[in-house]
Amino acid sequence: MSASPVSDFVRHHFRHFNAAALVDAADAYQRHLDGGGKMLVTLAGAMSTAELGLSLAEMIRQDKVHAISCTGANLEEDLFNLVAHDFYERVPHYRDLTPADEADLLARHMNRVTDTCIPEEEAMRRLEAALVDEWTAADRAGEQYFPHEFMFRVLRSGVLKDSYQIDPKDSWMIAAAEKNLPMIVPGWEDSTMGNMFAGHVITGDIKNVHTVRTGIEYMTWLAGWYTESSADHSIGFFQIGGGIAGDFPICVVPMLHQDLGRTGVPVWGYFAQISDSTTSYGSYSGAVPNEKITWGKLAPDTPKYIVESDASIVAPLIFALLLGW
Repeated sequence: MSASPVSDFVRHHFRHFNAAALVDAADAYQRHLDGGGKMLVTLAGAMSTAELGLSLAEMIRQDKVHAISCTGANLEEDLFNLVAHDFYERVPHYRDLTPADEADLLARHMNRVTDTCIPEEEAMRRLEAALVDEWTAADRAGEQYFPHEFMFRVLRSGVLKDSYQIDPKDSWMIAAAEKNLPMIVPGWEDSTMGNMFAGHVITGDIKNVHTVRTGIEYMTWLAGWYTESSADHSIGFFQIGGGIAGDFPICVVPMLHQDLGRTGVPVWGYFAQISDSTTSYGSYSGAVPNEKITWGKLAPDTPKYIVESDASIVAPLIFALLLGW
């Protein structure tokens, strides 16, 4: 058997249309790295619940990902899966569920994400308990950290280790914590842990709402990271899905140019997006890559790719090509 059966299969069969675009995007990603470039990957949707860590974690370990922008949901859902995997339930027939069926899931505290139900007690409350200790300790000490930094602190403390239910090598958050990977989590407030943090502020358990640093501070940090990193390395942008996980970080370049006057900072050096959003009027997720030229995010000669398909299928295949699987 070949040493890289998945890659060989893809290269033999994926020759046209979105299949060919998948291979082209992967090959250009590798050329970008080979040329000394770095890559920022963005995660929208529910890619952590889709267990993208099975491939993304190895991408991080092999230095093929140099920064991640993700929603608060993707940040926490990798840890939910880490500590409660055996309690998850699949609902393959989710399209046939009635409102009464959904109410039954609610009554059992099973939160449905398409065909996968996340157990509240074993996943959400277990992570909340660990985070509350970190939040309140920082609050009492007058310290402030980003959402991902609090989760890194929980992982490094070892408090959750006895609850691990998957191989830690399949958690992309563990890989990111081990690398101290640069991360941006825009809109973290719109997440389960964000809601729980707000609840603890309301009850007075946490006195300073700024104990968890959020959006504007992430952008100011990103401006510094991008300016410094792009001075020596072209920075690529690999976008999974759309929404704030992608729109927030890509805007750092026009912000640096147009609002700060730093015209010498290069634009993104590579762009690829996996999207199943229909190209439409006014939709960021459905915008074609060339539209980003008019916003000062990409240059006319920036390598640009779009794979119009399901990211839960496409992303692992692209990562397999890059990993030689």
